[in-house]
Amino acid sequence: MAAASSKTNAKVRRARPLLGTFVEIEVVAAGAQADAAVEAAFADVAEVHRLMSFHEADSDVSRLNREARVRPVVVHDWTYQVLQAAIELNRRSGGVFDIAVAPALQAKGLLPRSDGDAVIAGAPPHQGIELLADGTVRFRTPEVRIDLGGIAKGFAVDRAREALGRFGIASGIVNAGGDMHVFGDVPQTVHVRDPRDPRRLICSIMLANEALASTARRFDPFQSAGTDDTAVIDPATSNPPTAFAGATVRAPSCMIADALTKVVMILGTDAGDLLAQYGAGALLVSPGGDVQITPNLSDSINRAA
Repeated sequence: MAAASSKTNAKVRRARPLLGTFVEIEVVAAGAQADAAVEAAFADVAEVHRLMSFHEADSDVSRLNREARVRPVVVHDWTYQVLQAAIELNRRSGGVFDIAVAPALQAKGLLPRSDGDAVIAGAPPHQGIELLADGTVRFRTPEVRIDLGGIAKGFAVDRAREALGRFGIASGIVNAGGDMHVFGDVPQTVHVRDPRDPRRLICSIMLANEALASTARRFDPFQSAGTDDTAVIDPATSNPPTAFAGATVRAPSCMIADALTKVVMILGTDAGDLLAQYGAGALLVSPGGDVQITPNLSDSINRAA
């Protein structure tokens, strides 16, 4: 996704490699205050990466996967918040959103496998993960392994947006590889790429003080003109879903939009009730190019010519 920003001469725009992608921050402001705000936003994104990376050995996620099966593990408040949201999403989605699919991802070669990891799906998060009142977490069953890759990037975008707000920044865009939050009084036009070929645009969506996130099959223009399997795993089958090539979700927060794209990739328009619970709307693209749009998103979409 790409955003066309509002007309103004007072802008600061920066980009850095974080979260396995490029994070771009653009604010409608200038001077030292704007520079400090952008630096604080990037610092919060980097902190989310440090806490929730599956690959970093000292992250909260890695410590939980090593130790929480034998003892309660103290985690950062942000990690605790994301776990709470993930467990609630798991409950509301009937188990479709599942952060305990790390073994299935490892079996598909989408995550590195640690020594001793069983190649089986973990227990549903609301059953296998216990959030204790003192800010610690423990796993009730020894086979549970978690991966927050389906929700942490959106959470990082929300944290960056909050950091900018602390500095009084009233308008701007935080964009982490297409997962974005647009804020301010002036609506922004966001262009959504065709998940079957990201070199083409499929539509544009108007955003104002809300978030947008997309999930699609993996695409490498240097390897093939087509797409590969998505990294999303259907917990019911331990396989990637095949009915849709990509999904885009608009929601009040980027964390929720990010997570709901995975549910929509699996359930399609059957996720309509869940989307409504979160004040969200979705656009889905089939492998053949058919586009489905839920009613609460259709009024703000312009199809590409």
